[in-house]
Amino acid sequence: MVSIRHWLALGVATLVHQTALLAAPAVATIPGMPPVIDPTNLYSETQAGKLSPVVANDLARVYVPNIRSDDVYVIDPATQKVVDRFKVGRSPQHIVPSYDLRTLWVTNNAEGRTDGSLTPIDAATGKPGAPIQVDDPYNMYFTPDGKSAIVVAEAHKRLDFRDPHTMALQYSIQAPGCPGINHADFSIDGRYAIFTCEFSGALAKVDIEQHKVLGYLTLKMPATRFREIRVAPGKVWEPGDTEICTAKTGMPQDIRISPDGRRFFVADMHADGVHVIDGASFTEVGYIQTGIGTHGLYPSRDGKSLYVANRGSHRIHGGHSGGGGVAVIDFATEKVTAFWPIPGGGSPDMGNVSADGRWLWLSGRFDDVVYRFDTRSGAVTQVKVGAEPHGLTVWPQPGRYSLGHTGNLR
Repeated sequence: MVSIRHWLALGVATLVHQTALLAAPAVATIPGMPPVIDPTNLYSETQAGKLSPVVANDLARVYVPNIRSDDVYVIDPATQKVVDRFKVGRSPQHIVPSYDLRTLWVTNNAEGRTDGSLTPIDAATGKPGAPIQVDDPYNMYFTPDGKSAIVVAEAHKRLDFRDPHTMALQYSIQAPGCPGINHADFSIDGRYAIFTCEFSGALAKVDIEQHKVLGYLTLKMPATRFREIRVAPGKVWEPGDTEICTAKTGMPQDIRISPDGRRFFVADMHADGVHVIDGASFTEVGYIQTGIGTHGLYPSRDGKSLYVANRGSHRIHGGHSGGGGVAVIDFATEKVTAFWPIPGGGSPDMGNVSADGRWLWLSGRFDDVVYRFDTRSGAVTQVKVGAEPHGLTVWPQPGRYSLGHTGNLR
């Protein structure tokens, strides 16, 4: 039985949120961008139960791109079984939901070659279509107004803005100061994006309206970081032994904005934690240590927590059974509230949260598996997939439109 005290507390919390919402000024977005419903929580429309009618009848599936086997595995999340598998282009990196939620794009960047492509998957049926030749599509995003797909041409330090349906080139933005440009997130009003520069330990701020780079920011390195280990069968790694951080520069990976739109959280594989960036001033204002090889970032469905995937290695090509795990950050306090280790070690990388918020699905980059974490307890199960799984996506997801990556919906 639920106590009267519980209901009173719930009522007070609701009243406080409604008061804050009324006090928050409306967000003046760029033309064509859908309105921000809740300025205090830009993830409000991605909560459990808010599936768009567009995706309501889509197959519930987890799509896993495998870099070295050049294929996509399809998992039924209800049974945790692989139910389909199909070949795609060379070096598939991420599965990216389209702005209109109708297509899941496989970004095949053909690493080290010139025959990159995008393979469309019908979101309703889960079946692939004919690939489109595109230069070096390591990752892909969509402008908040839906007018352009942004193909992240990592090897060329370039952002290619393309028609979101045909992928015909519209224009490009050069980012010469951002080697390894790869992941991004957008400001609450859609006016700028911040991209991570993996190979220079920096960030690039890009003006979406003026089509130009506004500046670069070099990230600060901590004095110490965690010591890499290989986890024995049946054992788990927990945050413990540290060493002097000998890395001169960071290796930033995923980036995600705070619910109120003021700060950006940046995962850093060399720093073993998350840099906190003030978006408006483009300055670093904090750092949160989370685990070995910090890599992927995913907000919880209620917008209160940030799940942080720590890949278990400081290296781009790490070994299996590393000290990987998931840290949980509270957005409000910017503190780690839990750490979920993997028995026997592992390498959690990219993924997303299930539509109901119950499960966090992540690829096991160096262990050729997919992990499913219970977001209530941290318990984890595994599914065997292809060679070197990377940016998997869970489908369908709640939200009105997609900004790209493995499901950055708003």
